[in-house]
Amino acid sequence: MTEKTLTPAPAGSVSPGRLSSNQGTTSIADTVVSKIAGIATKDVSGVHAVGGGAARAVGALRERIPGGRTNHSQGVSVEVGESQAAIDLDIIAEYGVAIDDLATAVRRNVIDSVERMTGLQVTEVNISVNDIHLPEDDVEDDDTARPARVL
Repeated sequence: MTEKTLTPAPAGSVSPGRLSSNQGTTSIADTVVSKIAGIATKDVSGVHAVGGGAARAVGALRERIPGGRTNHSQGVSVEVGESQAAIDLDIIAEYGVAIDDLATAVRRNVIDSVERMTGLQVTEVNISVNDIHLPEDDVEDDDTARPARVL
């Protein structure tokens, strides 16, 4: 098995992810790759959420603020070189999904999306499954459903 490494951007470059041709240079920022990877991850059936507990809590608060937007790069870390990218993902899986199949599907979708949209070669996609989402996690505590403890 051959180990793949990133080709670092030259010192003093304006931003990572530079694609060059005879007609000019295109620079791709880390945030662009992060957003593409985050959206591609969420699109896979069996992924309940992207990000760890703290990141998801902050994201939920952000979405509740009027005018707040969803952070598509939540739970995604990227390293972008001159022509390659490496991606780390934190996900919450749905209960009952085979995690190895889920990881394969996420990896395939992320690689296909990032490579198609940016032209960067994705050298690796590391996935950390931080939790399993259970169906009963969606049931909110309803004070009227429980009998009163005191009268």
